Amino acid sequence: MVRLVLSLTTTVALLLTGALATPVEAQERVIKIAGMGAMSGVVRGFGVNSKAVLDMVADEINAAGGIKLADGSRAKIVTTFLDERCNAEEGISAVRKLASEDWLVIIGPTCSNVAEPLFGILQRKQGDAGDSGLQIPIFTDTAIKPGLAKISEWAFRNVPHEPTMYNHLFKWLKEKHPDAKTVYGGVESDFAHSNSNWFTSMKNAATAAGFEVLGEEKWLLNDTEFSTQVGKWRRAKPDIVAISSHPFTMCGVLREMKRQGVKPKFAVGLTSSATLETMAGCGPEAEGLIIPTGFAPVTPEAKRVADVVAKKYKANVDLHSAAVYENVLVLKRVIETSGVEGKSTTLAPDRRKVRDGLAKVKEFDGLLGKVTRTEDRESVKPYVFAVAKNSDWAVLFDPR
Repeated sequence: MVRLVLSLTTTVALLLTGALATPVEAQERVIKIAGMGAMSGVVRGFGVNSKAVLDMVADEINAAGGIKLADGSRAKIVTTFLDERCNAEEGISAVRKLASEDWLVIIGPTCSNVAEPLFGILQRKQGDAGDSGLQIPIFTDTAIKPGLAKISEWAFRNVPHEPTMYNHLFKWLKEKHPDAKTVYGGVESDFAHSNSNWFTSMKNAATAAGFEVLGEEKWLLNDTEFSTQVGKWRRAKPDIVAISSHPFTMCGVLREMKRQGVKPKFAVGLTSSATLETMAGCGPEAEGLIIPTGFAPVTPEAKRVADVVAKKYKANVDLHSAAVYENVLVLKRVIETSGVEGKSTTLAPDRRKVRDGLAKVKEFDGLLGKVTRTEDRESVKPYVFAVAKNSDWAVLFDPR
């Protein structure tokens, strides 16, 4: 009898502590989403902003009950964020680490010079038994160099298409200001995004719109001296200066332009410089700078997200970090509709289900409006032309 009482007592205790309670275990399942971006160096602001938005959207989804799994149970989102330092080796090392652990999907990286080799270590074609590349879906928010998702069927991107935006911008400038005839460029030549943007987007778009391109001046990502380059602009007197440069050197160039009295009719900037970081660094000097961007707080949800991130998470929403918000909501939709189980024993098939589900997404609601998807796993995003005004960004033209 004593043994029976002890056995019953032990069983009741186990039930009360949850050791035999499968429903409790199911409720404690988690969906692990990893972020990676540049958290150090001169472009660290992009990683800081992406992490803040990842934290924000994960917190909101968890507060609303989490993500519904295949068996009807719900899972909370757990996140981490690794610093890829805008360095390819660091990025590859980070992804190998995450892939070897139990992370379901990765959002990032910041830099195109990281994304390009990083996508190269993924399995090129899903299901190819002869390809031992990593099999974990990566949904990029920031690395914007055109065409990178083609490298692997496990790679997805939600970034603006810069050639489209700059073709429209230079055509619009030509139509509105036919007296503007010449363009002189400036490019951060050692950074994949800014270099690619000048030579494949800005320069080609200006030529196609009928402008005469006088040439380009070059500098490096960490440079602080621009007197020689700006001096050539001063002597050439171009109608438009097109600056393919991130906020740190963008501000250095704009300050040097002010010092030398270089005042073109218009200045056009790199998409990634349409951020409050530029305004904090050189708002007065940036006055009138025009940049096409895939984010502006011009819809109720865009305003709400920007306000929450600024006040609660002390960061900024821009065309890159805004994509993190969109990406996580798309992932939630895919996870809830593709049979993801969220168990330690189902990690590999769950990753494939997420990959296949992302490949089937043809459109979704973005912060600026409808985003459509291409066969190459890229996004076609709405955009506006932003202009620097009173140390802030305003909408100059909204083509949506």
